[in-house]
Amino acid sequence: MPHPLISICPESHGVVLDLIYASPNNIVGRPIYARQICLLHRDAELRLRRAVELAAAAGYRLKIYDAFRPQEAQRMLWETAPDKAYVADPVLGSDHTRGIAIDLTLADANGHEVDMGTAFDDMTALSHHFCDQVSPEAQANRMLLLHVMQEAGFEHMANEWWHYSLPQREDYELIPSTHLGSLDPMLTG
Repeated sequence: MPHPLISICPESHGVVLDLIYASPNNIVGRPIYARQICLLHRDAELRLRRAVELAAAAGYRLKIYDAFRPQEAQRMLWETAPDKAYVADPVLGSDHTRGIAIDLTLADANGHEVDMGTAFDDMTALSHHFCDQVSPEAQANRMLLLHVMQEAGFEHMANEWWHYSLPQREDYELIPSTHLGSLDPMLTG
């Protein structure tokens, strides 16, 4: 069965890629992904293109940390997460494993991240989208990202300023790694 995922690249989408889980600089402390491959469900990819346009109109680029996440990677994150409130239970499934979620930030023209008040995957109340304990600049940047992503058709997650997904998740199936064909193995051993 073919999968509905589309590859997201800087050249084709005008984004900056920094796939955190393909490096050791993540909450697990080691690479989870074997390769820097960014994939999104075709429905989310269309909305991402609109978000790129909206961000550009405001003078920014989008920098992507994560998108499609294989179920095996979701399980690794769940097992190692310091706070399970910030990671979807793999038994229930993640919007990332459906290919409809994206973790991202705003970046300047040179690809440098703007101040969002916390780093990606900061599992504290400071990462909550409407936290007023971060600087006014970070709050404004979060609101700009929120505006861009909502205008493009994504929904935000209250506990993670970086996480957006398509609405109506029940319309999207979990995508098994076995359906990835030549993209598998995406995971480290």
